[in-house]
Amino acid sequence: MKKLARFFISVKKEMKKVKWPNRKDMIKYSIATISFVIFFGIFFTCIDFIVAALTQVVK
Repeated sequence: MKKLARFFISVKKEMKKVKWPNRKDMIKYSIATISFVIFFGIFFTCIDFIVAALTQVVK
């Protein structure tokens, strides 16, 4: 039980050292992440359709 308590005390100390992003940075990072996810989702969907069409032609 003492080990567990020491662990959480250490976690609390380390979390105080973390530099959290401010609101402006968090919005910027969120927009960048969502943009990349949408872009690559569309990109891989297009690749999937192209490969599917090519496999239909080859059959």
